[in-house]
Amino acid sequence: MLKAYRYRIYPDKEQEEFFTKTFGACRFVWNKMLEEKLKFLDRKEKIPIITPANYKKEFLFLKEVDSLALANIQLQNEKAFRDYFRNPKHFKLPKFKNKKGKQSYTTNNVKVDFEKGLLFLPKIKSGIKACFHRTFTGKIKSATITKTKTGKYFVSILVEIEQQCNIQPPKNEVCGIDLGLKDFAIITNEKKETIKIPSPKHLVKAEKRLKRLQNQLSKKQKGSKNREKHRVRLSKLHEHVSAARNDFLHKLSFAIIRDNQTIVVEDLNVKGLSQSNLSKSVLDSSWGKFLNYLKYKAEWYGRTIIVVDKFYPSSKTCSVCNFINHRLTLKNRHWTCEECGTYHDRDINASVNLMFYGMKKVGMEQPEFTPVDCALAAELKQFRSTSHHRMKQEATTSISGW
Repeated sequence: MLKAYRYRIYPDKEQEEFFTKTFGACRFVWNKMLEEKLKFLDRKEKIPIITPANYKKEFLFLKEVDSLALANIQLQNEKAFRDYFRNPKHFKLPKFKNKKGKQSYTTNNVKVDFEKGLLFLPKIKSGIKACFHRTFTGKIKSATITKTKTGKYFVSILVEIEQQCNIQPPKNEVCGIDLGLKDFAIITNEKKETIKIPSPKHLVKAEKRLKRLQNQLSKKQKGSKNREKHRVRLSKLHEHVSAARNDFLHKLSFAIIRDNQTIVVEDLNVKGLSQSNLSKSVLDSSWGKFLNYLKYKAEWYGRTIIVVDKFYPSSKTCSVCNFINHRLTLKNRHWTCEECGTYHDRDINASVNLMFYGMKKVGMEQPEFTPVDCALAAELKQFRSTSHHRMKQEATTSISGW
């Protein structure tokens, strides 16, 4: 099992210069490889294997940086083309990189000293100061150095772990999770306990300040120091929103994994919803990232994730009598079942149906109708038909009398 640990590092000026050179060299090698491969692709010829060693004779500055970082660029480039040829509809052709994009590189042969708080990388003689807020055990596979737009440096260390992470036994066997915009998640377990998690709306709360900073940045002269200062301020605010969102998603996903053995979620069409009128709220909620967090944490802690097809009518199905209300629309947040007369909260009803779906998969017994429930449902249906007939007769009599 592979697990990644992310730490903040504090390089000195010399180390920062080395990182800048390595970022530039990796970007240069990627663009050169991509340019040559695209030429072969345009001529419909077989794409040859290109290595960074082909460029070191002509471009001597490539010898000053980490050779393992350049080798990883070759692997990433080859994987991007393999993905494109395997599924062109899902994966697009690789694109050229520029200085304004993500600044990062991946290397190997990494060593860590937790006691001294030092990180050792190839081509760097002295260790780099790091804040190791947690330790790990296992074999280090690789490390990725990243520079954010605010000038901070981070390292993500990929570690191979043999055993699963230890966690306490779950409190519940099955839970169903319905994701929404007003309430981020509605969670129902087999004990019929329902919890509503309000949506934090991090982007909406910071929207006014973001607009103000963006307007100030647009008025600054390009290339000036004031423009750079405002760019950093704007990047810090975006970074704060992203960090707050990730913190919320990590804590919620861990709490769900800790308390439940089987988690049932619905497969959402996030890409389609992000192109609708609700795009800002959908992207701010980050449902896709939340589902990814649930999946990999479930693998770590030995939990089970069941993903229900997106066409499953969880909101339209009555959780009491299984009647499907085909006339239900997104505007209807509450509805009454025509068969049994149960008044439903749309989101709670969906989470209950997802929980029932998970109970079927696991093999747990579901609550069945009692004779009293069936009698009440039949009596209510008969009452509705007779009352409708009586109202129709009264309307006919009044019209004929008039």
